[in-house]
Amino acid sequence: MIDDFAKDTLHGRLRRDRQALLWKLDGLSEYDARRPLTATGTNLLGLVKHVASVEARYFGEVFDRPSPEPLPRWQDHDGGDLWAAEDETRDQIVGFYRRTWDHADATIGELPLAAPGHVPWWPEPSPNTNLFAVLIHVLGETNRHAGHADILREGVDGRTGMRPEHEQRIDEEARAAYRAKIERAARSAVAIHT
Repeated sequence: MIDDFAKDTLHGRLRRDRQALLWKLDGLSEYDARRPLTATGTNLLGLVKHVASVEARYFGEVFDRPSPEPLPRWQDHDGGDLWAAEDETRDQIVGFYRRTWDHADATIGELPLAAPGHVPWWPEPSPNTNLFAVLIHVLGETNRHAGHADILREGVDGRTGMRPEHEQRIDEEARAAYRAKIERAARSAVAIHT
């Protein structure tokens, strides 16, 4: 009974975080969805593509349930899953992510938490694992990248939050005052602690 509760809870959180990540693309221009927003090139559509690839591998290859989506061999990873090429559309990448959800959800639904898996890209002695550990790992990855997307989106147009129903109208004046308060505290701390 605890296994069913744990699996349902973790799977529910994964579903929630997937939606949060996709929501970060809503209303963005094609350029803003794709453009590099950090010195290392991190971009919103690339985060979605990357997380889709992560799910496809972990809930596919690891449990001998290969993804129906074409993926390069993990040994050939070149960072191409971190950005959208010119010939890839947003709809293709989002569609890939949604189809990956279906495949991952089937794996999660059909296997018990103790189902054995093998992650060949994890170093010894850890490549042998189970669905519980993989579910925790992928939830962490998805949550981490949804957080990256939240920060990136805030930098593009100021929008923040995890779900549209919790989004509040941006009050630029209040936001600027709050930021200024934090800036003053940071400067004061430097004077006190140096």
